[in-house]
Amino acid sequence: MDGRRRRLALTNFGSCCPRLLKVNPSVLCGDVRTSGAKNSALRLLAASILTSEPVRLSNFPRGQSDCQLHLEMLQTLGKTCIYSDTDEVLEIAEPSGLGTALEWHERSIRNTLLMLGALVARFGEGSVPLPGGCQIGEKEGGRGYDLHVMLLERLGAKVWAEGDWLCAEAPNGLTGTDIHLPIRSTGATENSIIAGCLARGTTTVWNPHIRPEIQDLVKLLRGMGAKITVFGQERIVVEGVEALGSVEHTVIPDNVEALTWLVGAAITGGEVEIHDFPYDHLEVPLIHLRESGVRLFRGDTSLVVRGSNCYPLEISTGPYPGINSDMQPLLAVFGARANGESRYIDLRFPGRYGYAKELAKMGMMHRTDGNLLIIDGGKKLHGAEVRALDLRAGVALALAGMVADGETIIEDAWQISRGYDSFVEKATALGADVRWGK
Repeated sequence: MDGRRRRLALTNFGSCCPRLLKVNPSVLCGDVRTSGAKNSALRLLAASILTSEPVRLSNFPRGQSDCQLHLEMLQTLGKTCIYSDTDEVLEIAEPSGLGTALEWHERSIRNTLLMLGALVARFGEGSVPLPGGCQIGEKEGGRGYDLHVMLLERLGAKVWAEGDWLCAEAPNGLTGTDIHLPIRSTGATENSIIAGCLARGTTTVWNPHIRPEIQDLVKLLRGMGAKITVFGQERIVVEGVEALGSVEHTVIPDNVEALTWLVGAAITGGEVEIHDFPYDHLEVPLIHLRESGVRLFRGDTSLVVRGSNCYPLEISTGPYPGINSDMQPLLAVFGARANGESRYIDLRFPGRYGYAKELAKMGMMHRTDGNLLIIDGGKKLHGAEVRALDLRAGVALALAGMVADGETIIEDAWQISRGYDSFVEKATALGADVRWGK
């Protein structure tokens, strides 16, 4: 097999990713293309477990380490994953059946919960490592897995934890039912849909979270033969089928990455054209940023951003179409550059402000009042040694380093690679002075 099409090699990405990122003052100028969305691609990979037929994904963000990790997990179960460099297409096949126990002892990700739902739906049993990923919010309860246990039990499965593993079984298969979600949980909505596809009868998910990545998952599953009807934010109805087939699907652009380059161009005073810009997925953030002084020029499929004076923001995060919690750290860096006081409330993960303490090492002035983060913007930032507490915190620190005096060194910068495809390469092409360190 030539170098353009190859089976993806199993690698311990947690150990091989660089730990340090060095950032110096920069101005972003040029063109950049938005990669496929991490938060969509991971769900599509989990859904591939539902079928033995080939799944072909174009615009697949292979460079993101969380996606690479998930591909390793699929290959451990028995899938083959072949990627074409020439057209950015991933082909997933199942040559000789799958195992139902994911024997995995490396870094875990939260997507193992969806893998469990898919395994139980198809085979009646499964076991996966307890989920990992970003620990955000003021307590673990904000990122627990109780809703996933609840929905699988509602569908007729027995679920239990065994050491570091989460196990489930439904010897007679899953049975459709009503699932009432107490909050609009992205993961629980996705798992309810995935598990319901092969359940007997009808599954109705009440109070779902309808966001672009979930709509992309629904589109993929419909292409595989699933019967899914979405009634807005009220309910999703899934009529179970006996089996799902093959599909060809294009991963949607990553709206958080698009916002990253937008904020980067705005705060550095540069000019960047962002191609494959997902306008429909960023309507609310665009309104706030335009009103806060960012100059935006819309093309057919691209957005031109010109840096200008930044004015304060007042935002709250919440379910789509509101501002995603993942966007909050990026917008906080915008607030640090703005002349005046910006205010942020995270309604999804209260207290998700750990990154602000790292930005304070660079000179950002802030305080908290309950669940309110207040940033006194317009102060000069300076380079410092800081730590990426999670994926979005890491990239926020990188943006801050581009407008700080002196060099910024970000420890645990491998977090950025979890959700950004070729971040350093793209930033460098835009003129940023960023490089991996040891």
